Amino acid sequence: MSASTSPPMTDENSTPVSSLASSLDRSNYPQTLAKDDIHIELTYNPLDIQFCLSFTRSPRAGANVLFLGTTRDNFDDRPVTRLSYSAYPQLALKSLFKIAQEVKETCGLEKIVIIHRLGEVAIEEESIAVAISSGHRQMGWKGAEEILERVKARAEIWKREWFADTGEGDWRANKDRDASGQIIERQAA
Repeated sequence: MSASTSPPMTDENSTPVSSLASSLDRSNYPQTLAKDDIHIELTYNPLDIQFCLSFTRSPRAGANVLFLGTTRDNFDDRPVTRLSYSAYPQLALKSLFKIAQEVKETCGLEKIVIIHRLGEVAIEEESIAVAISSGHRQMGWKGAEEILERVKARAEIWKREWFADTGEGDWRANKDRDASGQIIERQAA
C-alpha cells in the first residue's frame, strides 16, 4: 500500500507557501533580477555604492548619476529612530525591472541599477540607490528622477518610520514634501 500525499499548501494566488516563506528568509538575500544593462536588487545588507558606479560605467556615457535615499532623523518635526522596509520580493523585483526598462527606453539611458534595502535601516544609512549612465547629463538627471518617482509610486515595497517620542512605528506612503512640509502632488507615471 502506498502512502498518499496531499497537494502542496498554496496562498490565495496559488503560490506555494514554501516559496513565500523562502522569499522572506534573510539568508536567501540579496535577490536580484539583472541583464547586461539593468541590475535590480533587494537586500538586507548595506548598499554597495561602488558596485552601482562600476555597473553603470559605459564608454558611451558622458554622464553618470547616483541617487542615495538616506534615513533622516526626523519627519513632520518628530524624531525618527529608524526606518524598516518590507516587500513582496518576487513582485517588487519584476516591478523595479519594468520601471528600469521603461525609463531606459524613454530617456535613452545606457545602464541602470536600482538597489533597495529591506529590514531595519538606521539614521544616516541608505535605503535606496538609483544609478544610471547616459550619453548626456540632461537625460541622466531626468531618468534618475523618473525612476525614483516611479519606484515610490509603483514598487511593492513598504516603509515604516519608528518615532522616538512614542516608540511606535507608523506606515508611511512615499510622499515627497516641499521645504514647508507640504505634500507635493505628482502624477504617477
